[in-house]
Amino acid sequence: MPNIKRRAISSGSKFETLAGYSRAIVDGEFIFISGTVGYDFKTGAIPEGAEKQTRQALANISEALAQANATLQDIVRVRVFLTSRDDILPVSKILGETFADPRPTNTTVIVTLAEEEMRVELEVTALKRAD
Repeated sequence: MPNIKRRAISSGSKFETLAGYSRAIVDGEFIFISGTVGYDFKTGAIPEGAEKQTRQALANISEALAQANATLQDIVRVRVFLTSRDDILPVSKILGETFADPRPTNTTVIVTLAEEEMRVELEVTALKRAD
């Protein structure tokens, strides 16, 4: 059995230390990205609206994937957490523009998120096959 190492990727978010989690874990060919909201980790700001938050969350996810030598196209599963049904279509449209065939699986649920200004949270799993 090959020696597969697990490693953590951090965004530097204060929440990772507070809650004892990693932005991402690389385990073999899999990359697991924690639930990611639209915070800009450099400024600590979160934009208004689900669409802008979705774009920022995807940028945060893309940055974590890059540290694992992967891209958004390596994502095989997306979980979308929204605070309002009204945001399903706008967020879905952004995801539809982001992912190409074969598109990842997707589960979308309506929830209450940790902070009131949060409108969307994305959690993904990627599979980066060895070249």
